[in-house]
Amino acid sequence: MEAKVVVTDYVWESLDVEREILKGKAKLVPLQTKKPEDFLAEAADCDALLNTYAGPITADAIAMMPKCKIIARYGIGVDTIDLEAATAAGIIVTNNPTYCIEEVAEDAMALLLACARKVVFFDRMVRAERWEVPPGKPIFRVAGSTLGLLGFGNIARQVAIRAAAFGMRVLFSDPFIKQGQYDAPGTKVEFDQLLAESDFVSLHPPLTRDTRGVMNDAAFSKMKKTAYLINCSRGPVVDTAALVRALDAKAIAGCALDTTDPEPLPVPHPLRGRENVIINPHAAWYSEKAMEGLQAGAPNEVRRVLSGEWPINVVNPAVRGKNRAGL
Repeated sequence: MEAKVVVTDYVWESLDVEREILKGKAKLVPLQTKKPEDFLAEAADCDALLNTYAGPITADAIAMMPKCKIIARYGIGVDTIDLEAATAAGIIVTNNPTYCIEEVAEDAMALLLACARKVVFFDRMVRAERWEVPPGKPIFRVAGSTLGLLGFGNIARQVAIRAAAFGMRVLFSDPFIKQGQYDAPGTKVEFDQLLAESDFVSLHPPLTRDTRGVMNDAAFSKMKKTAYLINCSRGPVVDTAALVRALDAKAIAGCALDTTDPEPLPVPHPLRGRENVIINPHAAWYSEKAMEGLQAGAPNEVRRVLSGEWPINVVNPAVRGKNRAGL
């Protein structure tokens, strides 16, 4: 009997990749939902769940999927899944940690350079039929400036390599990584020092209890008034109200956000319409090459579990030996 795999939601044109990977192993049930109450009726008897954004997948939701062996996230973050509840229920949770490392690193640098060179500001001026340089002043040279990376994981280290190529000094703050642990540019410092010395602060931590709202009023007060904030991680890492207050008070020079809290950003919203704010619609992950890795990653993990194999990117390893798949 074929297993049942429910797709809670997806943002691409077709599921041909998923169907090919799971051919002969499972029946795919595609949905387009946002909340557990929208997909649980179909997922109640599922053997596996493929998940993009729909959630949060709480302990209550997990309790309503008694046959589910694996929840496979298409993306990197798993902050919308109750990992403790999943582990207790014997459900393996996987993610896809490598599919868009280069893309997000490139996007962070693109946003940094757009801030530094006032690219978006000048473009808006020209579209408004103004051809002037003085309104964009001051502009400072990127070479010789300091980039502070909060978090020094796979993506941040790729940003560090790119920033060093532009002649930037790189600092990083990460409690889980030691100086010299990886072959990447960067000097480890405490968070407060990073904020005080950086001309650009780029955020790359996972969203956890400790990192939620870490960019708050206190953090913004420690930044240079000429510094920019770049966020390509998760929106809730930034306290949005505190960011608005910092911009209003001119405590920082501006920001470039690929992710916001909430998403999508409502209309109207106090972050919209500012000349020193760049906002993208959570697009840093995307390229045609990344899309290939995105679509293949999660269903391949499901296939491994349904084939009796231990998956590659398990985020709750404590479930090994006591999971519903018997692995």
